[in-house]
Amino acid sequence: MSALSLHTSPLESLKSSDKLGLLDAIDNLRSQGAISGIPFPTKDNLCTCFATELILRRTSIVGVSISIVPSQNRSDAKRHRLSEFRENLTNFNKVPALIKKAKDFIGIWTTSSFSNDILQVKISGPTQQHLTIVDLPGLIYSKNKLQTSADVALVLAMVKSYMANRRSIVLAVVSAKNDYANQIVTKLAKDVDLKGYRTLGIITKPDTLPVGLESELAYANLARNQDVEFRLGWHVLRNQDYKTRNAFMEARDAAEEQFFLQGLWKDFPRNLVGITLLRARLSQVLLQQIRNELPSLLEEIEANVKEIQMALDKLGTSRDMNEEQRLFPLHISQSFQSIVNVAVEGTYGDSFFGDPRSVEGYSKRLRAVIQNLNMEFAEVSHRTSEFEPPDY
Repeated sequence: MSALSLHTSPLESLKSSDKLGLLDAIDNLRSQGAISGIPFPTKDNLCTCFATELILRRTSIVGVSISIVPSQNRSDAKRHRLSEFRENLTNFNKVPALIKKAKDFIGIWTTSSFSNDILQVKISGPTQQHLTIVDLPGLIYSKNKLQTSADVALVLAMVKSYMANRRSIVLAVVSAKNDYANQIVTKLAKDVDLKGYRTLGIITKPDTLPVGLESELAYANLARNQDVEFRLGWHVLRNQDYKTRNAFMEARDAAEEQFFLQGLWKDFPRNLVGITLLRARLSQVLLQQIRNELPSLLEEIEANVKEIQMALDKLGTSRDMNEEQRLFPLHISQSFQSIVNVAVEGTYGDSFFGDPRSVEGYSKRLRAVIQNLNMEFAEVSHRTSEFEPPDY
């Protein structure tokens, strides 16, 4: 697969040095599969049985490691056992075998089982960017001999939890092998992102559509964003199938390019088809998402720092010496006395009293609460006396 150039026309307006630093992050993903570039296992039936996180991190040391993050609902013993799974790679070609090894280690022996455990593939190096791509199990719609009701519920809950993260970019993938109206992923995307601000629809396997028939035209209209609408629109990809899974990425890209030069796709807007232009679109989407979310992210970080600092302040200073330990309860009693004094005076200057507009803050202002209750009692008494009938 050839690298995505940041000097192509779709990115001409994004050539400042700070923006290119972000866009290079997506460009680096070319060494990991079609979008992700890592050769994950491919099967015609179910394959992905757990979430796989591809984590890129910038460090001084180059390395690739694979580990398992146990689910919180595991027992302590099982969590400890799964945490021991760690493998280091020198070649991406070994990834499929290691994923199979992780599957066996987790205890998934057939395609009928799924797990909330997470497989983490960490790629580090001085040229990497701080990005995370998540590959999730495909949605299943009903139980059968291979998939239980518990499997259906588990996968649905897993997908929803990742999609609900408002800072994530959702790639809503629909397969042209089935009617898209029957594929729940578009509804799930709308549930968490009503206007489609962070959802990009992906249509796969367009080569399976009967040429010239209504189903092909319906998918073409979907790709034009004329049916299920997302602000980010749709994109069409021709996948490698199981038979060509071992082909080089260059061959995959050439076959895709040739496909989109035929039939109704030959007159289709070029920016809506093919892996190369998808990378360009994702570059721009990523940049805009960072712009949109960075201010709120900074606010959350500041709030968390403040909360942690308050928790540390409550612990007080270190008390290693005997004298410091004796003074500690004295300081507590003095602080308590100070709070009681300001409560009696009704000044409420201590941070203990919090925001008076909150239920908790108001309830701590005992003097104000009593005063308001007295006023309410007086008002009710006054109204009652006005309408009380005369005593004959």
